[in-house]
Amino acid sequence: MTGSGMERHRQDGNTAPRLVRATVAAVVLCCLLVPVTLAEGIRIGYVDMKRLFDTMPQLVAAREELDREFRPRNEALLADEARLERMRQELADEPLVGEQERLQREREINNMRRSIERRREDMVEEIRFRTNAKTEALRDTIDVAVREIARENDYDLVLSNPVAYASDSVDITDQVLEWLEADYQSSDNHRNP
Repeated sequence: MTGSGMERHRQDGNTAPRLVRATVAAVVLCCLLVPVTLAEGIRIGYVDMKRLFDTMPQLVAAREELDREFRPRNEALLADEARLERMRQELADEPLVGEQERLQREREINNMRRSIERRREDMVEEIRFRTNAKTEALRDTIDVAVREIARENDYDLVLSNPVAYASDSVDITDQVLEWLEADYQSSDNHRNP
């Protein structure tokens, strides 16, 4: 290339990056301005799902039902734990027990301890599984409640956990809980546990 040709190529070569930078700057500027104009009319709500799951009547009733169902198993485990403690104490209080008898009692104590631990773990796992199943079964009801509250109050967007911050002015959890309470009261589920 000649000197003037190289000069023209450098000028044309610099034009494309400048054009790209200007276009990117214009797009970024538009993106920054659009949310400001759109946000003026947007209503946003927030639902605290942890509080909802802790207090919604459907799940409170489900927890109470599970408590009634698993109480006998838990009481049996507590009775076995008390018996195990008595066995340990009796063994400790009898220093003159023969070696064979001591080994036999220690084996019984260890077997009972393992049995209690397995049964406790099984029960906890079953309770966790059943609680999760009941929670999942209620997700559709929660979704309906949130949608109904959002439509009735003209919300454009409803967020749930986790969020970095939500002020009390956008928290609609109480409204959703009221809807769920009314739904629970109107159903036959709470009358026939």
